[in-house]
Amino acid sequence: MTVWRNLANALIVPELRNRILFVFGAFAVFVVMVYVPVPYVNLSAWQQILASGQFLNFIGFLSGGALQHFSVIAMGITPYINASIIMQLMTIVFPQIKEMQQHGGEQGRRQVGLYTRWLTVVLALAQASAMVVMLNRAHVFLRSDPGYLVTVILTLTAGTIWLMWLGEQITDKGIGNGVSLIIFVGIILRYPTYFSQTLQLGEKGGLAPLGLVIFGLIALLSLVSIVFMYQGQRRVPVQYAKRVVGRKVYGGRSTYIPLRLNNAGVISIIFAISILLLPQQLSSWLAQGSAPWERAFVQFMALYFNYGSFLYNLAYFVLVVVFTFFYSSVVLQIQDIGDSLKKQGGFIPGIRPGKPTNDYLQKILVRITAVAAVYLGLLAILPNVTQNLTHVTTFYLGSTSLLIVVGVALDTMTQIEARLAMRDYRGFIKQ
Repeated sequence: MTVWRNLANALIVPELRNRILFVFGAFAVFVVMVYVPVPYVNLSAWQQILASGQFLNFIGFLSGGALQHFSVIAMGITPYINASIIMQLMTIVFPQIKEMQQHGGEQGRRQVGLYTRWLTVVLALAQASAMVVMLNRAHVFLRSDPGYLVTVILTLTAGTIWLMWLGEQITDKGIGNGVSLIIFVGIILRYPTYFSQTLQLGEKGGLAPLGLVIFGLIALLSLVSIVFMYQGQRRVPVQYAKRVVGRKVYGGRSTYIPLRLNNAGVISIIFAISILLLPQQLSSWLAQGSAPWERAFVQFMALYFNYGSFLYNLAYFVLVVVFTFFYSSVVLQIQDIGDSLKKQGGFIPGIRPGKPTNDYLQKILVRITAVAAVYLGLLAILPNVTQNLTHVTTFYLGSTSLLIVVGVALDTMTQIEARLAMRDYRGFIKQ
């Protein structure tokens, strides 16, 4: 009830109402662009390529079906996501970037944002070039002259840059993170297709009533657990020492450090499945080869590493766990938290400041990350397990899509509540 009350209050406030309407207007423009196709594309040949491998379907998973229609935004926002992740990793390799981002003020953050945009352009050009060369060899394009191929490369790159710009406009003039909301609406656009496929399977007699009940229970359990895991946090108590300055006493208050259970979000799952789908796509490309090593590789992938096999699920689970630990250590810098506490005169009760505090926080982070890593690993392989239990073709990356949708929805509602609270405080100050 609180969620609906907050939404109703947000629609009453003119500023928030305009921001919400801007977001939905941006969604409408995005949906229109999904159906603006690149010219001279053999769609029948393109659909056959999509059906031959999971890798391209994974890219289309984040584009709202734009890749399936081969529209001008077919590559989606994926290059920008990769560029943002690379820039986060670069803060470890190059401390100058981290210093610029944390202590450079607004100018430093703008400079890092500019680097991210240029890196997005480079990655988009590379991805578009590789895609166009591959599809040209597969005779997907009705024209193969160099001028046309260069035009397609520039068009796909411009589509990604336009999506990046649209996401930034949503962040500035709307509510929530624009890039996350674009991915959110892209996933929502694909849900009707997934539902219709499931219903068609049921009409053909492939969906047993018991399987449908099990499928619904697993989906409900997944949704509840995702909300719990996303909002769960470990609160580390912090005490600030009292300081006497003249006749005034400062400090002496108690607070806590909120350490989230899932610091990696959905990034670890995206990383893992990107790596797993590459050899599968390579196998589909080598299926027509005649070399002995090509036939051996294709046979091995078909027998032991096909989608849903035990070895595939095991590798998927291990990769998700490893990437969750890695990305959590990148996002959450324990050294910075310990240094900040020491500068502000704060301490954890029973723990000495400095290295003991860092070791204590690191120990807690390892424990909660282990829980989150195992959970995300199980959530990643859940669609395959569900399909084996119910014999129902589940949603493509269903657990991952639920994790993204729930996370973005909760973040957006949190920002709406924060803006409502800010408005109440402003009204109190004016009175």
